[in-house]
Amino acid sequence: MGKKAILSVSDKTGIVEFAKALVKEGYTLYSTGGTYRKIQEAGVTVSSVSELTQFEEIMDGRVKTLHPAVHGGILADRDKPEHLEQLKAQNIDLIDMVVVNLYPFKETVANPDVIEMDAIENIDIGGPTMLRAAAKNFKHVTTIVHPSDYDEVISRIQNNMLDENFRKSLMIKVFQHTFEYDRAIVQFFNQNTETLRYGENPQQSAEFIRTSQAKNTLAGANQLHGKQLSYNNIKDADAALNLVKKFDIPAAVAVKHMNPCGVGIGNTIEEAYQHAYEADSQSIFGGIVALNRPVTRDLAESLHEIFLEVIIAPEFEPEARNILEQKKNIRLLEIEMTEDQDEKEFVSVSGGYLVQDKDHFDVKKEDMKVVTEVAPTDEQWNALLLGWQVVKAVKSNAIVLANDHQTVGVGAGQMNRVGSAEIAIDRAIEINDNVILASDGFFPMDDTVETAAKAGIKAIIQPGGSIKDQDSIDMANRYGIAMVTTGMRHFKH
Repeated sequence: MGKKAILSVSDKTGIVEFAKALVKEGYTLYSTGGTYRKIQEAGVTVSSVSELTQFEEIMDGRVKTLHPAVHGGILADRDKPEHLEQLKAQNIDLIDMVVVNLYPFKETVANPDVIEMDAIENIDIGGPTMLRAAAKNFKHVTTIVHPSDYDEVISRIQNNMLDENFRKSLMIKVFQHTFEYDRAIVQFFNQNTETLRYGENPQQSAEFIRTSQAKNTLAGANQLHGKQLSYNNIKDADAALNLVKKFDIPAAVAVKHMNPCGVGIGNTIEEAYQHAYEADSQSIFGGIVALNRPVTRDLAESLHEIFLEVIIAPEFEPEARNILEQKKNIRLLEIEMTEDQDEKEFVSVSGGYLVQDKDHFDVKKEDMKVVTEVAPTDEQWNALLLGWQVVKAVKSNAIVLANDHQTVGVGAGQMNRVGSAEIAIDRAIEINDNVILASDGFFPMDDTVETAAKAGIKAIIQPGGSIKDQDSIDMANRYGIAMVTTGMRHFKH
């Protein structure tokens, strides 16, 4: 019976020529996946490993060579008659050669935008298992991992010099190859797991596990200065980053405890930050600031005046860094301001986790409806659009008061909407005809509208959709308030 070889390679350099030479020397070839197709398309006689195992590949190819027909044929010690008798009883043929190199894990994780799922799918299982089995049995099996060895192997077959010493030298290359492969996996996942000083509170341990190194994510941020981010820093910074990315014009977002406490826009980033700071100059202290434009020297001087935990921007100019780095602990993070529309959101719960699309969805002005007798003025419309953008990022029940360039009051996370409205109104830096109220959910009753009206609010934006919408509309009409509905809610639990 002729010799048998299994060929399954990621690096297909020279594999067709090698396969042709093996067939010429009397080898029967078995192969898998892309290697099988490449050899077959070249007109070389080759069989699928499934013909050897009598078992079809399953799980997208995750299980194809993990079978006794493969590993029995590889691992059998030909010096032990009982091994050969067991093979015969199971109708398993001997495998004389294994030609394998592994999935391109190093190349995959070298991409800075790689996600953990892609890295995991490039962890080879069947390949290393066959290699290690064949290398262990080097007395009888030839194992090849490098295309550069093909020519010498063929030459030795032709000259009857494929001896044990040479197979042992190939065995050493195999374990060097699998060692480097495993080390690359360990290094990748080690760098993606960062032990934090503690979690939400000092008594809780915590880790930061990165599933992406993309430069537009917090996990892929370039930290220019400051001490290690804390668990709470990371959550707050992510909230600030996700909101500031929503703006095309210069914008600044200040976040405290996962909620924006001040959001400002302007013609320049300096103007935007000033508006964000004035929105709540008390709460911003000790908070996180995210900016969607480079930090200039002038802006750095303003930022330097107060205590901040983290500053996020796409870039820090050299003079700005010199100013900000005078504070030893402040974290400066450079992050690209692009959004990933396909990004998922994961939340752990007892016994599992929830996964959903991130809330990138929005409604354009032309798709919104004015449902009251009075329509918003142009200045109110600008304020409504800003408030609607911000309220998406506030914990529900959420109420945001805003003018056309900044938030002026934020009410977050109350058990009823009136409570959130009262907090926003109480904290407001101003209320006039150009300050609007934005609600992340519809009004189940007209009491929130009445609360807003009595405070002097003249324009409201909300999703609509309550069975009692008309009550709220009637209340708005009673007080001469312009009300706009969007048809889309933005709960954030």
